[in-house]
Amino acid sequence: MNYIDLLRESEDLVTPGMSACQGCAAEMCLRRVLQVAGRNTIMTIPPGCMAGAGVVGWNFDNGLKVPVHIPLLDNTASFLSGVSNMYQRKNRQDVNIIAFAGDGATADCGFQSLSGAAERAEKFLYICYDNEGYMNTGFQRSSTSSKGSKTSTTPVGSAGGGKSQNQKYMPLIMAMHNAEYVATASPSNMKDLVEKVTKGIEASKRGFAYIHIFSPCPTGWGHDTNLSIDIAKKAVKSNFFPLFEVDRGNWKLLDNKNPIPVSEWMVKLKKFSHLSDDDIIAIQDLADKRMELLRKLSS
Repeated sequence: MNYIDLLRESEDLVTPGMSACQGCAAEMCLRRVLQVAGRNTIMTIPPGCMAGAGVVGWNFDNGLKVPVHIPLLDNTASFLSGVSNMYQRKNRQDVNIIAFAGDGATADCGFQSLSGAAERAEKFLYICYDNEGYMNTGFQRSSTSSKGSKTSTTPVGSAGGGKSQNQKYMPLIMAMHNAEYVATASPSNMKDLVEKVTKGIEASKRGFAYIHIFSPCPTGWGHDTNLSIDIAKKAVKSNFFPLFEVDRGNWKLLDNKNPIPVSEWMVKLKKFSHLSDDDIIAIQDLADKRMELLRKLSS
């Protein structure tokens, strides 16, 4: 079955009443992930945009049509390690165990438990939707925020010009854990995303799997709500967000050898509107170097 038929015929497992912002890429990706996973799924969503948007429910009503749990911000992976081991003891390998977490709960607060779960080869799929900040609480910077990003904790003015540090590149860090499966994905490349989620679920039956999804945020990034997919597409085409996978140690890169300049990706984003030409050149250089490293790893 091709991915279009799969999505057309699969049940939407997110209940009505979702209160995500208009143009939210994370909401769309959550729906697609659950369409691939199906009803036989245990979902964990830590505090963040998707939890705040209501997918963990209100009062005693569930926000998804599958069991969903909200752990603490820093223990998503350790929580699912326990869930996974419980189902293994029950000999229930058929249950898909999935985390859907933001970058703050992944790269910052939850990194210790995430790294530990990957090192132990715990059997579940961890998905990070990366909108480069703590959007649910007012867009504070996270360690995955791009250098130069204007956020509520890295303001632009006489005392500063946005985030001064480079972003933490989580996909490569997780790949170095020798996990069963690691991949990057984008809502602009839906066929690729569906295929990688399918592979990630399959890999999670053998060991730890991780997928990092690029997730444009109109509210935090300052772009029109109808441009989220276009911005995601340009992030891939500029090699700012390369698409790759590591399947049981085998690297595969979607090698874009004729990229557009990163400036074409950044031009519609208010969080970068203050950057100088030299700032943009530095970000371009970083993207080029990262792509070259991925080419070497995939060769």
